[in-house]
Amino acid sequence: MAAISREEVAHLARLSRLAVTEEELETFAGQLDVILQAVARVGEVTAGDIPPTSHSVPLTNVLREDVVVPGLSREDALAGAPDVADERFRVPRILDEEV
Repeated sequence: MAAISREEVAHLARLSRLAVTEEELETFAGQLDVILQAVARVGEVTAGDIPPTSHSVPLTNVLREDVVVPGLSREDALAGAPDVADERFRVPRILDEEV
């Protein structure tokens, strides 16, 4: 694999809209070359017999089963309301528009 050049780093910096000094171009070229070589080595690993996975260890669902339980009755729900009208919560009007 060919080393990444200063010109390629400068081009990437322009595309990324990054201001890069001449010294940083040299530093980044060396660092990016090391990164690209490491990625290429990972790509060389033969893993045809290893199935793809989303996690390295098996996961178990730790949530409880859903259980249907009775909810509040209408009377219990409205018991704590500050105002009730026609068996519903009554709230102050916030708009002056007629419906």
